[in-house]
Amino acid sequence: MVTYIIIGITSIVSFMAFSNRDLFNKLVFNAVAVHDHKEWYRLFSHGLLHADFGHLLLNMFVLYSFGTAVEDYYFKMLFGTSSSFAFAVLYVTALPASSLYSYNKHKHNYTYNAVGASGAVAAVVFSSILISPLSTLLVWFVPVKAFIFGALYLGYSWYMDRKGGDNVGHSAHFWGAVYGIVLTGVLRPVLFMNFVYQIQSMFQ
Repeated sequence: MVTYIIIGITSIVSFMAFSNRDLFNKLVFNAVAVHDHKEWYRLFSHGLLHADFGHLLLNMFVLYSFGTAVEDYYFKMLFGTSSSFAFAVLYVTALPASSLYSYNKHKHNYTYNAVGASGAVAAVVFSSILISPLSTLLVWFVPVKAFIFGALYLGYSWYMDRKGGDNVGHSAHFWGAVYGIVLTGVLRPVLFMNFVYQIQSMFQ
């Protein structure tokens, strides 16, 4: 499946870049390099890098947990034999989509760099939330309805991005999540109404 391929490639490149600074510098998202030198590939390649093993492990674990469900179950119901292709499109396009805000904000800031697949992973997570908002997620071993977690996550990411100072790409998390909802809904518009109906059913 595409999920496993992404995890494999990302893990290999991340491990290589841990000990190869030239490779890291070549692939890292630097808005000035994109803007001034037209190195647009960095909008994609930064998703292959991670700050450390813990960062990589967290992203790949979340991708495995949600990616397998989205690609092999939810998208298979929605897109049939094109499910893996649709999943690949979602993940790959979410990488630049989640970084465009940071690109515009930092395109003249030489010191700004970003790495990680978090934006694309967030897109996968929120694609699943749009499709199945009443599913139960375990957040630090606490069961939470998916749509409630989604609302809290978006609010937290927005707040922390405005607050700043913790060296985490909260804007990529936020916009990646939004992109996951929008693209999935555009591909199957009926999902927006289904989302509303499922939430309403809780209160009937």
